[in-house]
Amino acid sequence: MSIFHSMNTTASALTAQRLRMDVISSNIANVDTTRGKQVNGEWEPYRKKSITLKEQQGQFSNFLNVAMGKTEKNGAGNGVKVTSIKEDNETPFKLVFDPTHPDANADGYVQMSNVDLLKEMVDLISATRSYEANITVFNANKSMLTKALEIGKG
Repeated sequence: MSIFHSMNTTASALTAQRLRMDVISSNIANVDTTRGKQVNGEWEPYRKKSITLKEQQGQFSNFLNVAMGKTEKNGAGNGVKVTSIKEDNETPFKLVFDPTHPDANADGYVQMSNVDLLKEMVDLISATRSYEANITVFNANKSMLTKALEIGKG
């Protein structure tokens, strides 16, 4: 494990949380979008998107060294990575009665996106707090490394 291992781990978490905040922001911005995507010639409302995070696997050289007995396996993580950005196809669209809307059907109902603004705000706060926590860890690690360098100055 290198001296910068924890910084790399924290940096991967910062990158993942930043992407999570971007996706949530996109969901919030499109909460009222009735023409998100065209499917079979028909406009479909915007569908909520979410990201999937997965633990990052170590490098091949780490696994090889453990298998050869050169190093012991440690419990340190390797960070996270985003594996996919998925559209929510299970939650139905909301129907809103608005006969004046250009996308209203014959009964006067408009299909709105399946984004729940309250859930998105909670997820955004969670992502923001996680981002801030990782920044705190990164700065603490940077401070420790700086102090370690000062020891050598004598």
